[in-house]
Formats: sequence, C-alpha cells, structure tokens
Amino acid sequence: MKADDLRSKTPDQLRDELVSLKKEAFNLRFQKATNQLENTARIRQVRRDTARVATILNEKARDATAN
Repeated sequence: MKADDLRSKTPDQLRDELVSLKKEAFNLRFQKATNQLENTARIRQVRRDTARVATILNEKARDATAN
C-alpha cells in the first residue's frame, strides 16, 4: 500500500481501511498462536500499513484544523 494512494482517499475511507487492517491483524495473531499462519511477513506488512493509515489520518486532521 502506497502513501500516495492513501492520501487520495477521504478520511471516512481511511477509517474503514484502518478497521479492516486491525481486524486482519487480529486474525493473523490468532493464526500465529494456533500455528496456522503461512505467510509470517504479512504480520509486518499489516502493522506498517496500519501505522501508515493512522499517520495520514492525523495529517488530514491537522490540516483541517490548521485551515
């Protein structure tokens, strides 16, 4: 997921994306605990994508209050 793609989305779309990423992270943690996780690198990707979306949401909120 690219930051430029995320910046073109609305805050509502970003919040939906954040919720879906958190659900995926939750499911991945359970798969890891039960030794059913096949792609271990996906945990890192989801964690970083979550941080990326949260950062862009904060940027948009900061810009909205600044103007």
